[in-house]
Amino acid sequence: MRSEEIEIRTGGEEVVHDLTRACEDFLRDEDGDGLLHVWVPHATAGLAVLETGAGSDDDLLAALRDLLPKDGRWRHRHGSPGHGRDHVLPALVPPYATIPVLGGALALGTWQSICLVDTNVDNPVRKVRLSFLRG
Repeated sequence: MRSEEIEIRTGGEEVVHDLTRACEDFLRDEDGDGLLHVWVPHATAGLAVLETGAGSDDDLLAALRDLLPKDGRWRHRHGSPGHGRDHVLPALVPPYATIPVLGGALALGTWQSICLVDTNVDNPVRKVRLSFLRG
């Protein structure tokens, strides 16, 4: 298995950050089959496979705002107001994804992208671990 950690700067706003290019770069020297495992070692971020650039990324953030309002209902209270909801996010958008790799290429559908989902405006830098398990 080969593994590497990358750093992503998400800034101070909610974001769906496309990691697909970084995943392809990680696999650049691979030519066989296997699995790419993507892991976010944070308690307030997740990973999603979805279409980006046509509004789905914004729709996901809007849906998360509806499901997890940034208000005072959360028992977890450190950080900015409503931050407790960020700690619930990984239960809905898991911190991992595994994608098949065929001939060194991600076996994604036509419109699929691998995305970091980060609603925590208190943490502008994220780490993402990419691991390739050869078949």
